[in-house]
Amino acid sequence: MIAELQCVVLDCPDPVRLAEFYRSLLGGIVNQPDRRWALGDGWATLHAATGLVLAFQRVVENRPPQWPDPALPQQFHLDFGVPDLERAQEQVLALGATLLDDGAGQRSWHIYADPAGHPFCLVRH
Repeated sequence: MIAELQCVVLDCPDPVRLAEFYRSLLGGIVNQPDRRWALGDGWATLHAATGLVLAFQRVVENRPPQWPDPALPQQFHLDFGVPDLERAQEQVLALGATLLDDGAGQRSWHIYADPAGHPFCLVRH
């Protein structure tokens, strides 16, 4: 092993707002003190209940991905397992997510964008 993944960093216009969105989805603590990162106006972190750390970095002229447009590609996305896809959809939409693709009821995952435009999937497990 060469390295250990410390966190996933997402560019966005409002780091604290996006950290709060993911806290509502995953649980955990926004901006928990951690020697690995300095917190400030342009940076926020989420230490999720599972131990995963997400970080959010302010980009003033952020251009969010436009799934599935290759001119503004997603570059990466996050998958979240859920026991009840329909209930989870209601919850993420209420938090500010946008439904991008529900698969017309033909598959076990739906694709959304977070409030900053990053695609993510809810996958029935």
